[in-house]
Amino acid sequence: GGARTEIGIAICGRGVASQPDLSPAIMWFAAAFGILAFIVLLYKYVCGRAGPNPFAADTREPPRPLVTNKQEKNKVLKQGFLASRVPEHLDAIVVGSGIGGLGVAVMLAKVGKKVLVLEQHDRAGGCCHTFTEKGFEFDVGIHYIGELLEHRPFRCMIDQLTNGQLQWASLDNPFDKVVLGLPGKRRVYPIYSGKKRFPEELKKFFPGEEEAIDKFLQLVKKVGKGVWFMAVLKMIHPRLAKFLVYSGLVNWLSPFFKMAPRSVTEVVNKLTSNEDLRAVFSYIFGTYGNIPKEASFSMHSLLVCHYLEGAWYPKGGASEIAYHMIPIIEEAGGAVLVRAPVQRILINDAKQAYGVSVMKGQEEINVYAPIVISNAGLFNTYQQLLPQEVQTLPAIQSQLSMVQHGEGGLSIFLGLNGTKEELGLRADNYWIFPENNLDELVENYMNAPREEAAKNVPLLFVASPSAKDPTWEERNPGKSTLTLVSFANYKWFEEWKDGKVSKRGEDYKELKESFIKSILEVVVEIFPQIKDKIEFVDAGTPVTHQYYIAAPRGEIYGCDHGLARFNPVLSVDIRPETPIKNLFLTGQDVFVCGFAGALAGALTCGSAILKRNLHLDVINMAKARQRDDHKKDQ
Repeated sequence: GGARTEIGIAICGRGVASQPDLSPAIMWFAAAFGILAFIVLLYKYVCGRAGPNPFAADTREPPRPLVTNKQEKNKVLKQGFLASRVPEHLDAIVVGSGIGGLGVAVMLAKVGKKVLVLEQHDRAGGCCHTFTEKGFEFDVGIHYIGELLEHRPFRCMIDQLTNGQLQWASLDNPFDKVVLGLPGKRRVYPIYSGKKRFPEELKKFFPGEEEAIDKFLQLVKKVGKGVWFMAVLKMIHPRLAKFLVYSGLVNWLSPFFKMAPRSVTEVVNKLTSNEDLRAVFSYIFGTYGNIPKEASFSMHSLLVCHYLEGAWYPKGGASEIAYHMIPIIEEAGGAVLVRAPVQRILINDAKQAYGVSVMKGQEEINVYAPIVISNAGLFNTYQQLLPQEVQTLPAIQSQLSMVQHGEGGLSIFLGLNGTKEELGLRADNYWIFPENNLDELVENYMNAPREEAAKNVPLLFVASPSAKDPTWEERNPGKSTLTLVSFANYKWFEEWKDGKVSKRGEDYKELKESFIKSILEVVVEIFPQIKDKIEFVDAGTPVTHQYYIAAPRGEIYGCDHGLARFNPVLSVDIRPETPIKNLFLTGQDVFVCGFAGALAGALTCGSAILKRNLHLDVINMAKARQRDDHKKDQ
């Protein structure tokens, strides 16, 4: 360095000292060399392509006829675990068949890897599964998906993961309606897709707020586009990533991380003083689970951008997703087996994962593979599936200290007698709030005693899966469904966490009924046609989610998505590679929540295992498809 050069000059006599001082030139050369080395390293990690590419070839096939026979679908979705069904010479085991697990399993299968996916529930799909009660089919987690225009990378990825078999139906436009106020004073604000139509329609309802609306849209687009850098931080070497963070370069390179410490409330309150417009800017916080004052504006921007160009629902229902992914895993010699509760991940003395233990009846069956991938979530993986002595490792505890549990989910399922036309149901969603002070409403509710909270649920998402699916009437003639979603404090229901489903006692049943009654009063007031048409009603509480999807505290979005989640240090440390060699994480805890977020986690996990940037591979495939389609049109 320059310091050593100056010392050398001083001790070499006057003749040398009279030479020009070269230290600035050397320092500039060193700096330039350092920058060049940094760029080369970054390029190596971001653009490196050491392993095989699951997206090398377009594997789409003409869509086959929709399978409506439930028994036929169950042959794929409900294959029970038996030791005899476990393929030999596995390349990887995936714990959990949610979209994060199935996604990475298909990516590995597409490069010839033999993968076993293990699911503790009685059907595959995780939050993408459906269930039927009293002749009514309900989805549990797929309500609407964005970014599915033909040449978008996200659409191209899903097409490849299902070989083009998963088809989509557009929602109406407006796709969301924000309802503010109590009966008699309700204001309804439609939310339209379309980068031009979204602001144009809002301006009709908020004259004089044109500048605020334009600034909001400009900001969410700029911030949302910067999320690519989260993937970069998770794929490059941790030391390089931490250099970017601690040097401040991460904020300079990514608007997403620059805005991450700012809450939604802080940002929108500076844009406008109109309370209703503030609420409309903020309403979609229910898709990730944090009230606006505790939510990162960066996360919020992702969701606003996600639906800017439209919203879609899978034709044939949410179970079509897993139904079209599982055969690809099987074609490569793998399997997806249900009723397979993983008890523990097998770790050897060298702290390496080498398989899992599955409980079959009263017997534990060990299944071995050189790679174990967990889609069970960070908390389940580290606190339930690892041996005690491994859980206490400082690196594991460090990651756990960075996160907390998300809020518990509350779902109500309505089975209705009548078609969507007869009941006035449309392919859209309602977000219903009793007033525009969203932070205060939800905070008071979550902190209230459970009996009081049950009478005043301040956030309600209402959607009709049957109205969104154009194949519904063919499959379920004369019937319709509504799904109602909100949040609930896990502590309200915690005392029943060890009870059996449908046998948790009268007190539990009465508490559920209290929530159902108050929520139905709101829904029937907005949808009066359904009042005398309800044939089935039931609710899923946080302990329901704990049982069916193994959510530790009934959370529906995994680790909490508050401001701390988007600290860039967390993005560096919580990555697919874990402190245990050969153990990887996938799904929404690796990236962000939701269907798209969990698939981004799967892409990032696949990148780590295959040692190439699959995010970039998907983008390149989308560009190639667009070029090919453009040539065909000429």
